[in-house]
Amino acid sequence: MEHHELRLSGSGGQGLILAGIILAEAALYDGKNVVQSQSYGPEARGGASKAEVIISEDDINYPKVRDCNILLALTQVACDKYIDGLNEGGALILDSSIKNVPERDDINIFRVPILETAKEKLNRPMVANIVALGTIYELTKVVSKESLEKAVLSRVPKGTEELNKKALEEGFNLIKTHKEECYAK
Repeated sequence: MEHHELRLSGSGGQGLILAGIILAEAALYDGKNVVQSQSYGPEARGGASKAEVIISEDDINYPKVRDCNILLALTQVACDKYIDGLNEGGALILDSSIKNVPERDDINIFRVPILETAKEKLNRPMVANIVALGTIYELTKVVSKESLEKAVLSRVPKGTEELNKKALEEGFNLIKTHKEECYAK
């Protein structure tokens, strides 16, 4: 039975709550059971924030992530705070700006230039969350590509659809073209 527990973490203002909602909606389009929740650090902007998504083909009995098997960390603070909750065999997707990569050989670690791609290639730092969703899809396939694209387009602000579609493509391409370089083992 397919069951995934994801934690998307970073700092407030990076759009991770929206990313969690988009991922949850994509899973619903796929006909899966979903629970989505979020929490902020003491300060909304700049503090550690996380969105959690549980995607399962089975009933979900507990609404919080207990067995995290996919962790996205866009900041060092978030990585340090949540790394211990990532299960053995899990996937850690780190932004490449994170310097202190956890010393764990029981997980798969990927370092991906998510923030840099949003800033340099798209000139829009605020779409880093959508770039991140593209990388999560390519690395984990927790939802279908069609559902993810549909969810992104239904949730982003009107008038930004093309930009966000491009951001998602950039996320896909980061892994398709650089998967070996991203693998930090």
